[in-house]
Amino acid sequence: MEPMQDIERRLQELEIKSSFADDLLDQLNQIIVRQQQQIERLQREVADLRQQAPEGAAPFRSLRDELPPHY
Repeated sequence: MEPMQDIERRLQELEIKSSFADDLLDQLNQIIVRQQQQIERLQREVADLRQQAPEGAAPFRSLRDELPPHY
């Protein structure tokens, strides 16, 4: 194979890899944006729930922390 053809082939392969890497980066950025939006929505929901809780109320206790009566 001639050196010029080898260089062109290698350059083409690098361009293809670069294109796939750019696509992957765009996809990952979109995922991060969606996750950040979800985090912000969940933070607002938690803040809303905290505001709805009565002042001086007992802290939330999970039923999983409670032993059943037969123990």
